[in-house]
Amino acid sequence: MLLDIPEPLVKAARTLLGAESETDAVVLSLQDVVRRKRIDELKAMIGHINLEIDVPKSRRRPSS
Repeated sequence: MLLDIPEPLVKAARTLLGAESETDAVVLSLQDVVRRKRIDELKAMIGHINLEIDVPKSRRRPSS
């Protein structure tokens, strides 16, 4: 895969992340972007999903 990423940006990411290589810096950066986006999506669901869970009942083991 060939990507045209500005060298100063890669160097800054590598320095800030303490990455050993440019590849590591890109991978770590992409992982962080994905993680943050997923967190934002979960936050957007607050109040939209009604989970009625009986916690005590769910902790009981079924009788054999």
